[in-house]
Amino acid sequence: MERNHTGPNGDICDSFCPSHDTAGLKDKLLEVAGLSEIFKVLGDETRTKILYLLAHRELCVCDIADLLDMSLPAVSHHLRLLKAMRLVKYRREGKVVYYSLDDHHIVNLIREAQEHFAEGR
Repeated sequence: MERNHTGPNGDICDSFCPSHDTAGLKDKLLEVAGLSEIFKVLGDETRTKILYLLAHRELCVCDIADLLDMSLPAVSHHLRLLKAMRLVKYRREGKVVYYSLDDHHIVNLIREAQEHFAEGR
């Protein structure tokens, strides 16, 4: 089945002819299934800022709200999403709830993104 797949800049194949040396690559796609959900969460600048702050130290909701100049309910909403994705955890000390990163893998992801962004400047 031959089709023209040429883009406006000549950046797409002129004909549809999948390679036969791609066997096994479809199975590899399972390795990244679900990752887009993490990127969706990180796609919000406020949530990225919260994670970045928590990479430096544990903070209570009030501290995060103050640092980001946001209301407590707004910060709590973002923290709920981050907690649902297992990116942050919390502990209660009396009436105060402290948040921290669930693990440091997310910090590596943020740092890699920072490096990539800095290269483009």
